[in-house]
Amino acid sequence: MGVDYYKILQVDKNASDDDLKKSYRKLAMKWHPDKNPNNKKEAEAKFKQISEAYEVLSDPQKRAVYDQYGEEGLKGQVPPPGAGSSFFQGGGGDGPTVFRFNPRNADDIFAEFFGSSSPFASMGGGGGGGGGLGGSRFSSGLFGDDFFRSAFTAAGGAGGADVHMNSHRQHKAAAIERSLPCSLEELYKGATKKMKISREIADVSGKTMPVEEILTINIKPGWKKGTKITFPEKGNEQPNVAPADLVFIIDEKPHPVFTREGNDLVTTQKISLVEALTGYTAQLTSLDGRSITIPISNVIHPGYEEVVAREGMPIPKDPTKKGNLRIKFDIKFPKYLNGEQKAGIKRLLA
Repeated sequence: MGVDYYKILQVDKNASDDDLKKSYRKLAMKWHPDKNPNNKKEAEAKFKQISEAYEVLSDPQKRAVYDQYGEEGLKGQVPPPGAGSSFFQGGGGDGPTVFRFNPRNADDIFAEFFGSSSPFASMGGGGGGGGGLGGSRFSSGLFGDDFFRSAFTAAGGAGGADVHMNSHRQHKAAAIERSLPCSLEELYKGATKKMKISREIADVSGKTMPVEEILTINIKPGWKKGTKITFPEKGNEQPNVAPADLVFIIDEKPHPVFTREGNDLVTTQKISLVEALTGYTAQLTSLDGRSITIPISNVIHPGYEEVVAREGMPIPKDPTKKGNLRIKFDIKFPKYLNGEQKAGIKRLLA
């Protein structure tokens, strides 16, 4: 398989996103070149390896290609004959076109976790550099001029000196936002949605090719309308522009029985005047399929609301807790009463 990204990141093959993030944070801080001035070359090499391993394993598409074909598959070599991976596209007369993996700069990944400036800025400069960002603490070959510039700006520069860079700043395309309609049942129980996207990716020569990807979105119980799920840099690749982030925004489909108000579920039941006055039993099916029976012995007057505790939506921060179920009533009054009926009601209610 060549390079063992799982071993480099010190995780097992079933590692979750959280496992990958925790391990990356720990190892990136340990092997950051600024933290290893006495063995900087070794640290730079390890830092790049850790970043590349995280980039591959944290991306479902790259991880799938790596697990199936190893590093050779990621680096653009032809897959074995008959390999039915959807990540590989058949080419024209000049041989098959394959998925290519172009590792991002290690500093870009590091900056996403710790911000664009170095977390070690307060530790003082390298030899002869004094404090702040003096000396040769930054290697622009490793971090790139943009990172160097932003780190310099964040620390106020070295003694107020101007910094001049010759490289072009890479702009980031505006985020692409898409609505993700979910049923109330999905938002109640949680769900997994697979979204197929098509986009252009670039190989090392800058040539672009279309690929299709399957993105997995794990809907958590209790998520609300407006919740955003971001997939970093899943837009089209193009020269000198960082791909756009792809953002899915949760929307809520209408439900035939319930409406949602915060963490509460609200429903309205139609009842007769006789039921309102003499007692009523509400029958409902919960969003997870349970039958709920609520006997009501109180007189149900216009505006009356029956509250059933903990039968509402799960609370996102703690899905073991839930809001309330609130039952409202639409009381159907008779359109006409004859004299005998009126007299009878007067006697009963007098």
